[in-house]
Amino acid sequence: QVQFVESGGGLVQPGGSLRLSCVASGFTFSTKIMKWYRQFPGKERELVARITSTSTGGVKSFADSVKGRFAISRDNAKNTVYLQMNSLKPEDTAVYYCNAGSTPYDSMNYWGKGTLVTVSS
Repeated sequence: QVQFVESGGGLVQPGGSLRLSCVASGFTFSTKIMKWYRQFPGKERELVARITSTSTGGVKSFADSVKGRFAISRDNAKNTVYLQMNSLKPEDTAVYYCNAGSTPYDSMNYWGKGTLVTVSS
């Protein structure tokens, strides 16, 4: 059974940092493109960052809104993907989810509970 368990969210002041973690199970983690999404209230989820499998170079890509501030990494031994968020802005406030895909644009039909990030003074 596919599972994603996100953690690391919380309340942070503008300009601060957070590191999100996501432990995945139920599939061969190392072969998948791992992705972080976020969802604003009343909106669809949007892709924030993705990282390809290690065998394809671990290529990283980011949404324009977070480029230069966020970093993504993966630990295949721990089936874990991370999202390092720096220089956080109030508009980064959202629920963050991870997922996996075989292409840059797909995702599995399973979602975790997400982790809430609130950026506020």
